[in-house]
Amino acid sequence: MVKRFFEWVIGPMGRIAVVIVGMFVFSLAAFGVYQTQQNPKPQPIQFPHNLHVGLGIQCLYCHPGASKGPSAGLPTISKCWGCHQQIAKTQTSPKLKPLLDAMTNGTNFVWVPVAKVPEFVHFNHRPHIAAGLNCENCHGDMTKVTIAENPQVMNMGWCLNCHRQRAGDDEAKLTKLTDCGTCHY
Repeated sequence: MVKRFFEWVIGPMGRIAVVIVGMFVFSLAAFGVYQTQQNPKPQPIQFPHNLHVGLGIQCLYCHPGASKGPSAGLPTISKCWGCHQQIAKTQTSPKLKPLLDAMTNGTNFVWVPVAKVPEFVHFNHRPHIAAGLNCENCHGDMTKVTIAENPQVMNMGWCLNCHRQRAGDDEAKLTKLTDCGTCHY
């Protein structure tokens, strides 16, 4: 039975079937990558990164997970409220109304992740921070950004280019940083 199957695959109809299946799998992968690069839904609050960074608030204050593990994390309402309850403008600003409403009603809102990678990629912030990369290396200069967006397409080619640059002439480091298992595990 297996022999007959391979004979069929080698034949003209089998080759056509293999090409069609290959195109289907490639299309699914391409669609998955495409979906991760689309602009997300609007945020519940149009968060002005430039204002907060301009006030000296560090990225890790709102995104503490970046130094500890895979996800940078998104700030909780209570984290925002810790500062905003002391700012009079919070009570009157239409932009901050969702925050005020959430705190008044005891509800929550969900931030929409901006920097996404496909599900088959396992990105971890911790080794990137440990390697001395700053947030702006990947996410851009937040002093010039009102609403966060990806400053570039975060795909495999972009990551590999950076990994190759970071490895320099160190062959062992290059092998480790470009090994498939580094990001796909």
